[in-house]
Amino acid sequence: MEDCLFCKIVKGEIPSKKVYEDEEVLAFKDINPAAPIHILVIPKKHITSLAYVKKEDEILIGKIYTTINKIAEDNGFKENGYRVIVNCGKDGGQEVMHLHFHVLAGTQLGEKIV
Repeated sequence: MEDCLFCKIVKGEIPSKKVYEDEEVLAFKDINPAAPIHILVIPKKHITSLAYVKKEDEILIGKIYTTINKIAEDNGFKENGYRVIVNCGKDGGQEVMHLHFHVLAGTQLGEKIV
């Protein structure tokens, strides 16, 4: 989508602090972190939200979770743990309408919701 913030990041039109990138997935640091480590993991393919994931996206969504595990291991927070949050739609707290996974770590996480 032309006006999608995350699609612009994927295209390199907006800079980001990349943590991971391959052909299908991009991960970068959140500009407004809710924890000492706050990484956003997105599919490069535009999917508006979790509500719009289709059967054809199953492998991609699985890959995102294995990528999150790789990021956790590579960045040293796999053993202490982390939280993965996916907000879905406006009422679910989603602010950017491109599917994204918040990975929070680096501290004991309370019940605060992103």
